[in-house]
Amino acid sequence: MENKKIAFTNSKGHTLSAQIEFPENETPKGYALFAHCFTCNKNLTAVRNIGKALTNNGIAVLRFDFTGLGESEGVFENTNFSSNVEDLVSAAQFLEQHYLSPDILIGHSLGGAAVIFASQYIPSIKAVATIGAPSNPKHVSHLFKDGLDEIRENGVATLVIGGREFNIQQQFLDDINEKNMDKTIKEMNKALLVMHSPQDTTVGIDNAAQIYQAAWHPKSFISLDGADHLLSKKEDSIYVGQMIANWATRYI
Repeated sequence: MENKKIAFTNSKGHTLSAQIEFPENETPKGYALFAHCFTCNKNLTAVRNIGKALTNNGIAVLRFDFTGLGESEGVFENTNFSSNVEDLVSAAQFLEQHYLSPDILIGHSLGGAAVIFASQYIPSIKAVATIGAPSNPKHVSHLFKDGLDEIRENGVATLVIGGREFNIQQQFLDDINEKNMDKTIKEMNKALLVMHSPQDTTVGIDNAAQIYQAAWHPKSFISLDGADHLLSKKEDSIYVGQMIANWATRYI
């Protein structure tokens, strides 16, 4: 099977850009679906490294750009956390229709929170792995602190996140504030792997503790000692992929 650049349609009718990668010279043991970090895209170096480590261990990986990001259609300012979850469900439906239903959900940062919520709506999922994930979606609102007053007053503000400008609407804040992460984790009923760096200055390590404590067994924690939030060192992202692959093999 060859690695492919593909596209699928989400629930709003937007075409989302994706990449599916397969193990070399073997039938995949299972399929993983990857959710990138807030305002990132599927081609972040760390995401590609994690995917490569998984395919080297026999697991096929689908990574895609959320609506309005990367090469996907749609307008970012009209999206929110709920639409990210819906995009993940659409990606899982694409895999089910064209390949096999995914067994594993993997999410980085806010994508980690998204895969926890999405796991409720994808029956085939057996295991969920989070990397540097917040214990609540509203954690991301700290990125907007300089524009919160403007958002409340005008309904929208243009903010610089990761060196790029994004329009953030009031509906985004309303959406993340109404999500009950703790309840969702307790009801997840999937194997969970929490990975987090003690040195993460974007999403503190206490978030990992809160996710872990809320979950039922089977649950596992791996410390990414020395890594930064974006896993900018190649060895860190490869390590993450290898650990997820080793752990997930038990569940696929």
